[in-house]
Amino acid sequence: MASFRARRASAIERTDLYQGITDRIIIQLEQGRVPWVQPWDSAAAALDLPVNASTRARYSGINILILWSAMIERGFTTNRFLTFRQALELGGNVRKGERGMTVVYAHRYTPQQERERAREEDRAPGTIPFLKRYTVFSTDQCEGLPEDLSAPVAPVDRSLILPEADALIRATGADIRIVGGEAFYVPSRDYIQIPRPEAFPEPINWHRTAFHELGHNAATRIMPHGVVGS
Repeated sequence: MASFRARRASAIERTDLYQGITDRIIIQLEQGRVPWVQPWDSAAAALDLPVNASTRARYSGINILILWSAMIERGFTTNRFLTFRQALELGGNVRKGERGMTVVYAHRYTPQQERERAREEDRAPGTIPFLKRYTVFSTDQCEGLPEDLSAPVAPVDRSLILPEADALIRATGADIRIVGGEAFYVPSRDYIQIPRPEAFPEPINWHRTAFHELGHNAATRIMPHGVVGS
């Protein structure tokens, strides 16, 4: 019975949390904003995958949308986040009055009682899903952190992108993510990744690469079963 109550409580909490996130995304869509598409003008920092400033682990799942949205709405200049306690452990602190973002951690665990019962019954132990909420803060909201953590990630240098090319790229409606060290198109998730313009010896090469990957994007829409991104 206790196991059933734990599962039910976890399911209700997970549903409530996911519903809140879904409602927020719907509001953004109704306002004409697409939170998971690279908004070149509105973000103060390049939208690299959010990362925990203390553990260096990248956030995943719904947490990416939550933190990207926060970066855009609140103008954070970095993709690094950490908890209140982690800020203290690093010798800094969250500034008084700062409002954090709720992220989630979902996993499963096996109670000791279930382990013992399964051992007696010679079967695999069952597991119970759980969901934890954490409040995280941008390193922009902290003070006293080590210099390498507090230094903001430089925004994309838009002066290296020709206005005419920029306009054409926008007109395609493609999801282009200017991050990482490789350029490719992912048909299954319908997005393009391309390194930042300053990573190219000549700006023209960034444009060539961007339009090459846009060609894959366009071809997939015309021939969805016969194109491989590269």
